[in-house]
Amino acid sequence: MNKLSAILWDLDGVLVDTSSFHYEAWREVTVSLGIPYSFETFKNTFGMTNPTILNMLLGRTLETEEMEAISMRKEQLFRRAIHGQVEALPGARAWLAWFQAQGIPQAVASSAPPENIDVLVDALALRPYFQALVSAYFMPGKPDPAVFLEAARQLSQPPANCLVIEDSTAGITAAQRAGMRCLAVATTHPPEKLQEASWVTRRLNELAPSQAAAWFNSNQ
Repeated sequence: MNKLSAILWDLDGVLVDTSSFHYEAWREVTVSLGIPYSFETFKNTFGMTNPTILNMLLGRTLETEEMEAISMRKEQLFRRAIHGQVEALPGARAWLAWFQAQGIPQAVASSAPPENIDVLVDALALRPYFQALVSAYFMPGKPDPAVFLEAARQLSQPPANCLVIEDSTAGITAAQRAGMRCLAVATTHPPEKLQEASWVTRRLNELAPSQAAAWFNSNQ
């Protein structure tokens, strides 16, 4: 029996809603590059790493220096915009506290650059809840399972015992490929777009963490 023994959290769209800040940062960058960009494009690429997004937008594989320069510009714009403007999504802090009280280790497993993860976790005062902060920025991004497998490794937990909490379709696929079950939160996409997840909730504050744990442990 695979008993729940770790929680792997996506960050953007699950613990905090930063979508508008990311969108505006991407829009400013793409305008400077002369690339058409819409909110629909943003939604379809949300949860992916910057290299994946930029290669898709530009239709070619960028050289490392060009990639890093554009990515750095976008993330600087993002971090400047969020300063003093973010708060945890409803229910997130209660979930983190409940799993901590149960002695279940937790990790952030995000496509965001390490600097963004650090800024957001500290801005929200969430660092005490986590045993690991893992970025996919320097590894294959979601839907590749690398970031979830690395988070499980850092927590010393088998993938089958990990619950991923995600909001993106790329993240759901990554969790499946990692051999993990996934609870999807419909903050970024409507529930009907998230049906590949093991379970879907509209918002974390509409579901008790004890229910999620019971569901995980009863569905082997």
